[in-house]
Amino acid sequence: MAIEKVREYFRQFSIDDRILEFDVSSATVELAAQAVGVEGARICKTLSFKDGEQGCILIQAAGDTKIDNRKFKDTFGQKARMLTAEEVLAFTGHAVGGVCAFGIGNENVKVYCDESLKRFATVFPACGSANSAIELTCEELFKYSQALGWIDVCKLKEGE
Repeated sequence: MAIEKVREYFRQFSIDDRILEFDVSSATVELAAQAVGVEGARICKTLSFKDGEQGCILIQAAGDTKIDNRKFKDTFGQKARMLTAEEVLAFTGHAVGGVCAFGIGNENVKVYCDESLKRFATVFPACGSANSAIELTCEELFKYSQALGWIDVCKLKEGE
């Protein structure tokens, strides 16, 4: 299971005991917010995009945002094209609903953190399953996901 892979990854930092597992699904921002007991914006969603023919870009962003296509193209020099569920699993080892940037170990995956997360002291990314999360500061998220940088490619969803 992918959550065990993430647990093992976090063990090297002695934070594996911080993983939260729920009796309910946390596969969407709304469900994760209910499971954790926080506003949806504090859920750190991991969005996956094609990077040329052989690679993948993972963007960790606040739960109340969506990709701004112009900012994405200006940042990465290509149109934002999301991966299929099968491609996400192949690149990350995590199924949709539990995708995270922890313990991936795939050189073709580039991880970034979106500035939208910096509004919060802590955020809650998934841990490889559709019923898990971990509370991390933005600095911890950046470090443990081995992000390449902070970027600004998101905007608030309409009505948020």
